[in-house]
Amino acid sequence: MTARDPIVDLRRIAFLLEKANEATYRVRAFRSAANALAALPAGEVTERARTGKLTELAGVGDVTARCVVESLAGEEPVYLRRLVATEGTDLDAAAAALRDALRGDCHTHSDWSDGGSPIEEMALAAVELGHEYLVLTDHSPRLKVARGLTAERLRKQLDHVAAVNDALPKGFRILTGIEVDILADGSLDQDEELLARLDVVVGSVHSGLNDDRAKMTRRMLTAVANPHLDILGHCTGRMVSSRPAGVTGPGDRGHRARTRAESDFDADAVFAACAEHGVAVEINSRPERQDPPKRLIRRALEAGCRFAINTDAHAPGQLDWQRFGCQRAALCGVPANRVVNTWKADRLVRWARTRR
Repeated sequence: MTARDPIVDLRRIAFLLEKANEATYRVRAFRSAANALAALPAGEVTERARTGKLTELAGVGDVTARCVVESLAGEEPVYLRRLVATEGTDLDAAAAALRDALRGDCHTHSDWSDGGSPIEEMALAAVELGHEYLVLTDHSPRLKVARGLTAERLRKQLDHVAAVNDALPKGFRILTGIEVDILADGSLDQDEELLARLDVVVGSVHSGLNDDRAKMTRRMLTAVANPHLDILGHCTGRMVSSRPAGVTGPGDRGHRARTRAESDFDADAVFAACAEHGVAVEINSRPERQDPPKRLIRRALEAGCRFAINTDAHAPGQLDWQRFGCQRAALCGVPANRVVNTWKADRLVRWARTRR
């Protein structure tokens, strides 16, 4: 039988484990093994498999070595076969139609801030899912716990993204962006000149989440009125469950294990401002966020808001979590024509540029 690529198989296993929200150590085991093999000269993987020396490599254990041997023998590794056989959650027709209409993801993170994987790996996972684009939105400088990007680092990232785009498959592109902190006075945590250069800007509150209702409302209204803000991220800041498994970043510092109540603000006023200024309301698909709750999605819909169904992914397998957001959006009657990431990339970028 023709040998398979064991590195591809190991990375596929890691992706499916992340997608299924499995334990972090399992994801890390397969991704570490893939990285260890990728660093070897051509032919050495085969030779080590033949002589039984795969487990002498740092990052390769008995289970991952067995997968490599099966892959080199031309067999789909048993571990991968079992994952594929149990993959997926059925969506009802409305949620499935909404998921099929999505062309990209407007909120994702890489290892430049608190994500666990390089930009290239996130992009290739998005390609595999059938996306046409991925908006890279690493954190802004005030969020030091998440290694937020200073202006200097963001400029370097823009150059890096341009180089990566040149090497990606035709028909797919990374769009530049940021998840910018909404500061206490409602201003955005990055230089205006840089915000103006970005394709899409997501703004989120990450601090002072227990501010009183009036203060939080003023803060959010100020941010929504800023012409650089395109999408209001996870607007209540709530956490409904503990940190998800499968996160492989440096502690995934933005998602530590905890639950958290919703921030208190005048939702009707904020959603009316979003509709007035053309700011989309994010439906955050992370299982531990489910933000906004369904009652607020319905109020935003009634206010005339647009939406963005995003994953807030910090690892490649999490890019498939959009199905969770689509389920909640469909339950609330959100139509595809009100979701900005059903648009092609050029239309999305034009919409954001027009807002500037």
